Amino acid sequence: MGTARFLLLLFLAAIGEFQTTPQVYVPPPPEQPLPYSHKRHLALGLECKTCHAMPEPGNAATLPSTATCMTCHTQVKTESPFIQQLAAAHAAQKPIDWKRVYRLPDFVFFSHKVHVSGRDAATCDVCHGNVRDMDVMQRVKDISMGACIECHQAKQAPARCDTCHDPR
Repeated sequence: MGTARFLLLLFLAAIGEFQTTPQVYVPPPPEQPLPYSHKRHLALGLECKTCHAMPEPGNAATLPSTATCMTCHTQVKTESPFIQQLAAAHAAQKPIDWKRVYRLPDFVFFSHKVHVSGRDAATCDVCHGNVRDMDVMQRVKDISMGACIECHQAKQAPARCDTCHDPR
């Protein structure tokens, strides 16, 4: 019986039907108020920080304002109904209600500045996946506490509880 089970598992592994490591749940992308292709925009040479600014103290990356988008879209694709919606929101000084794809719980302190600067700086794709190839942004990387601790240990970064959690 043991040999038969081993052979079955070996066969399933060979054809890709059996996973030895747990799969991380990848939620569907949230429905955004306007379509946006990271792939198309990054192919133009834009960088993450072009649209996702990190105002001081640099702990949080922002979602782009309509003014950021309108830097180009006053002249680019102005005939698009979606760009016309963007322009109308900008003229009315109303923000676009972009839906966050990655969100950490409120009890977790995370500083983008700490992670993207210094000797062991991470690139955006380490946590957000290969955004450069995404037409629709969705969460593809595990941002659980376990994944963060694993990364901290691999980079020999502090992994004490109070690194990310307020000890109060």
